[in-house]
Amino acid sequence: MKRKWGTVLLSTLVVSSLTLSACGTDKPSTEKDGKSKGETSSNASAEGFPIVKEPLKLKMFTRIAPVNGPFKDMPVFQDYEKMSNIQVEFIEAPTDGFNEKKNLLFASNELPDALYRSGLTPLEAIRYGSGGQLIPLESLIDKYAPNIKKLMDTYPEIRSAITTPEGHIYALPGIVTVNAARTDKRWMNQVWLKKLNLKEPETTDELYEVLKAFRDKDPNGNGKQDEIPMTARNGLSIVPIMAGSFGLDFQLGYNINLDNDKVNIWMGSDRNKELLMYLNKLYSEKLLDSELFTQKEAQYLAKQGTGNTGFFFDQTNNPMLDTKVADQYIGIAPVKGPHGDRLQLAQPVPRDFGAFAITSVNKNPEATLRWVDYFFGDEGSTLLRFGRKGENYELRDGIPFYTEAFLNSGNQGKITPYAGGGAPHLISEKVASYINPPQVQEAQKKLDPYMPKIRYASPMFDEQTAQQINILRNDIDKYYEEQSTKFIAGALSFDKWGEFQSTLKKMKIDELQKLYQEAYDKLKQQK
Repeated sequence: MKRKWGTVLLSTLVVSSLTLSACGTDKPSTEKDGKSKGETSSNASAEGFPIVKEPLKLKMFTRIAPVNGPFKDMPVFQDYEKMSNIQVEFIEAPTDGFNEKKNLLFASNELPDALYRSGLTPLEAIRYGSGGQLIPLESLIDKYAPNIKKLMDTYPEIRSAITTPEGHIYALPGIVTVNAARTDKRWMNQVWLKKLNLKEPETTDELYEVLKAFRDKDPNGNGKQDEIPMTARNGLSIVPIMAGSFGLDFQLGYNINLDNDKVNIWMGSDRNKELLMYLNKLYSEKLLDSELFTQKEAQYLAKQGTGNTGFFFDQTNNPMLDTKVADQYIGIAPVKGPHGDRLQLAQPVPRDFGAFAITSVNKNPEATLRWVDYFFGDEGSTLLRFGRKGENYELRDGIPFYTEAFLNSGNQGKITPYAGGGAPHLISEKVASYINPPQVQEAQKKLDPYMPKIRYASPMFDEQTAQQINILRNDIDKYYEEQSTKFIAGALSFDKWGEFQSTLKKMKIDELQKLYQEAYDKLKQQK
């Protein structure tokens, strides 16, 4: 599943719509240890299998993607039921209309034991958690979720991404520790480089010269000037891709640099002006795709497979493989900018927020947490992503790979909830063979030295702060995207930069920065 990283970073709001259905009033109250009052004790073991001695049945509400078959037919859940002694009845809701059905569950207080692949927003987690319909998990994690606890200890950004300002964890994310699944690779046409006797560019100036050669020197040899020197996904996705060369980061899920623990929203900064001027230079000289602001995703992917593109960005090499031009491309490192910056864009380790949560009607939260924790280890993740050994996958040097016969069957989505996205589990080096083949691994090695040590996801805001941020960002983000597009396309002169800065001030960008600073300060205190 491809992730449109740049688009997500620039245009996704902090939280989803605030127009959620009101919660029911007859909610069970909860204690701090995550149990509802009157709840019976669980018979869950702290480790090993089976999880429970006596068979246990749980109901879980889940999203089913178009590519999936029924969850009850998936080998992961059939085999895991035998291991764990826990039978799960999945209440399946299609992707279309899923959020409406999810909200109705909470509004009517007709709750399952847990929500799986539930896509809870931070605001939903806080609202339903503080309202007593979801239970806090932090104390249970210490005893009943060793895999999750180990990951949170290793990657502190996970805890900060899922902990409320009051210190509670109401929902678990998916966790991605393999770097190759967190980045768009920088694919350059090595056949063109060799033909024109050029080396891989190391700086923004060298990239400019390489792109000019791609434009002017007929590297495809057809006697026409029809090459596309550089392209990217629709709209402003090119901004985060190139931002690191100008010292611009994307911390806390927004256009933010962290300088000595100080939040700096850089949209009106001189560095951002330099970035946009550079992109305008590429665009105006037809080095950057003239269809950048109009092409659809399908068009962009098709261009990757033609072999007639010099430089583009994608997480995998799949679009190239489909048309057999993969060997034409190599991954290159981020180019160094005018101030020596060379930072690689990367998504945070925690992703797919709200993938799993336990409700207050659940009488066995310990067993339920242990059930999902298995998928946050390599063994459980292998079962979830690959199915049955021999039947669906084989091991090569200890790494699972789908068998050729199974790949050819096209039934991947029928055997795993991983297909379709959003499942609560770990994506590590050991289980990423399908999205991390050798060519992608080599491309990632070029990026690894420039990856951020920590990339903080958007923090969890209380409801009042979330409303403030949404109001501010609705105007600021729209204005920034509109004006940045005009700056790049040449429809707005950089003589207007001062006016652009003034308008951001009037839109209260300083107030927005203050709210993020307060959230970051709380985040640091939670460590």
